[in-house]
Amino acid sequence: MSYSLKRIRKPIEEDLIAFESYFRDSMKSSSNVPLVDRIMYYIVKRKGKQIRPIVVFLSANVVKGTDSSTFIAASLVELLHTATLVHDDVVDEANFRRGFFSIKALWKNKIAVLVGDYLLSQGLLLAVRNKQYRLLEIVSDAVKEISEGELLQLEKARKLDIKEGDYYKIIKGKTASLIAAACAAGAASVTTDEKLIERMRLFGEKIGISFQIKDDLFDFGTDDVGKPLGIDIKEKKMTLPLIYALNNADSATRRKIVKTIRRNKGERKKIDQVVQFVKEHGGLTYAHEEMIKYRQEALELLADFPDSPAKEAMQELVQYITERKK
Repeated sequence: MSYSLKRIRKPIEEDLIAFESYFRDSMKSSSNVPLVDRIMYYIVKRKGKQIRPIVVFLSANVVKGTDSSTFIAASLVELLHTATLVHDDVVDEANFRRGFFSIKALWKNKIAVLVGDYLLSQGLLLAVRNKQYRLLEIVSDAVKEISEGELLQLEKARKLDIKEGDYYKIIKGKTASLIAAACAAGAASVTTDEKLIERMRLFGEKIGISFQIKDDLFDFGTDDVGKPLGIDIKEKKMTLPLIYALNNADSATRRKIVKTIRRNKGERKKIDQVVQFVKEHGGLTYAHEEMIKYRQEALELLADFPDSPAKEAMQELVQYITERKK
């Protein structure tokens, strides 16, 4: 079966249309600073798939239904997510984001950092002015975890000695925490039942981990996704297939591969050597099995909720995340 975002969006299409206007308003400068509004317009025009707002609205509908607090939750998550992306492009010295020039590329580092700060403050103010303190707590925790995950990855990348436990700690922070927050915020916008909120948070964490492992597999050419083969290897990021392969190689081979990665300056031949090593040592098979395991655990967490179009869409979203081509 082919899974599509268009079908996944269907139960919440009206909410998402209304959200676009709400989100644009939440980004506007109250002080009429033309540069801010120009950059905000640029960000809105190049929006991506909006996975996180979709997750917020679906989560709210899975638990109970949508109300005005759900729009605050979705905007808060998207504002803080956008802030982290703007800052990421500065940290990574990235000139492109989703095929467009990054804020850093067009307006340089100083303005990009300030824009990230602006988006962060707009999110915090949105929650405080609407007295949505539980939502603020959920999303603020996620931003803290993202920062910790990034710092841990940078620390480990220097030594190339990352273990599987470290890997999961990193991706729970970097990737899964914000998807988990989107699920928890969606639930918290319509219920005060902490058990339900936590179940949705854990569900989001599981699909966030699956999402990252799928990205790891793309790096080894498992699909034609437009991502350069071996980009993570070039950037010395320790992905799950690589970690597993290194842990299951003899010490001499392991030292050789680590040395190849450490000295790699983007040479195609060296990248191909690492890719071949990972394939021969079962890294891709293991990572795929782990992705399916987390996908199944996510679906099991969703199973006890009442049947609804939103629940069906959320189940399809889980499949989409692990079967997408890009």
